[in-house]
Amino acid sequence: MKTKKYFPMFVNLEDKQIVVAGGGNIATRRVRTLLNFTRNIRVVAPEVTAELSELAKVGHIIWIQREVKRIDFQDAYMVIAATSDGRINDDIYRICKEEGIYVNIASDREKCDFHFPGIVRFEEITIGINASGVNHKKAKEVREKIEKVLADSKEEKDE
Repeated sequence: MKTKKYFPMFVNLEDKQIVVAGGGNIATRRVRTLLNFTRNIRVVAPEVTAELSELAKVGHIIWIQREVKRIDFQDAYMVIAATSDGRINDDIYRICKEEGIYVNIASDREKCDFHFPGIVRFEEITIGINASGVNHKKAKEVREKIEKVLADSKEEKDE
């Protein structure tokens, strides 16, 4: 199977609406990452993790407590489908393709317009590391090495 090639693109998400369908651990990790770049996150799920519930209580995200509906994607720029139901994820994929919305199906790398990279943030620098959804372990190792190099360079600069 040929691996898809993904163009690394940095996007300003501050004014873009992000919809996350699902409220489990994967959805929580995606939201945690996205909160570094935007507060326009709407989570649609009957139940969510304690962390997502708390984020909703303090106003960092909006939680719509029900099953996802087509109307939830009406003003979405990007959708993350992280439900535990493959049929719902497939429906979300189909809707997003019809509507021209960037979509990431967390359980199926073939149904992703974008991947979540490993992210390194250091001062004004943001680095994204991606292994095309194939080798998460290798991407993590590269991220950790970059973090170490940047930390070491900061220590040298501070001395």
